[in-house]
Amino acid sequence: MATESRRDTYTPQTLLEVAVGVFIERGYDGTSMEHLSRAAGISKSSIYHHVRGKEELLRRAVSHALDGLFEVLEEPVALNGPAIDRLEHVARRTTEVLIDRLPYVTLLLRVRGNTDAERWALERRREFDHRVAELLREAVADGDLRADVDVRLATRLLFGMVNSIAEWYRPGHDSAIPAGRMADAVVATAFAGLRAAGSRGAADGEG
Repeated sequence: MATESRRDTYTPQTLLEVAVGVFIERGYDGTSMEHLSRAAGISKSSIYHHVRGKEELLRRAVSHALDGLFEVLEEPVALNGPAIDRLEHVARRTTEVLIDRLPYVTLLLRVRGNTDAERWALERRREFDHRVAELLREAVADGDLRADVDVRLATRLLFGMVNSIAEWYRPGHDSAIPAGRMADAVVATAFAGLRAAGSRGAADGEG
């Protein structure tokens, strides 16, 4: 009876939340529809009522993460003004998106390209990285970022720092740092090393 009740009240969103948790715990390849059925407390046929299979759940999950990242690139502050300011905004907001959509971004960071959905996600991640790298190039050309650091390396280092948060940040914990403070710390730490000497904000340590 309890299972019937859950079947009646389950939604695509609540099913997705359960699936993301199982994918993170077991790995996507190690997750079967039976695992998802048991975790959700509903039958496999009920899951198929909402989605075609586990790959559709994966695609929906990583889409939620990717949509948040690409929305950052379309925010007015990311589109207007000096490249260095736009870049810092993107780094700050990307950190906030990671924390706000932590399970989904965590899953995105773990895809390996073994399925169509994973390959699609990796391609979109490369597109995001490419657009950030273009911002870095603009900031170097403006004289606001160091020219002696390879742009591709700087992009990887910057987002390596941001992405590492997914491995240790635990929201809801008593000592969890608020997203805004975390984002400020990322920007201050990263751009203290990336800014060119004499660039705007370099002397006083503003990020």
